[in-house]
Amino acid sequence: MTLFLFLILVALVLGIIGFAANGLFYLLIIGAAVLLADLCYAAFRFRRGGGKHRIAR
Repeated sequence: MTLFLFLILVALVLGIIGFAANGLFYLLIIGAAVLLADLCYAAFRFRRGGGKHRIAR
């Protein structure tokens, strides 16, 4: 979960810098790519994540 939130933060910062700075549009593209990769990672983790948790008795 920490990695997911960190990558969201990195994508947000890169997007803001890429949008605000003149001539750094490629950072906006990289931020969008990081965001998409992070969402794919989260979907993969949450889809198969049911088997690891056991109920303690």
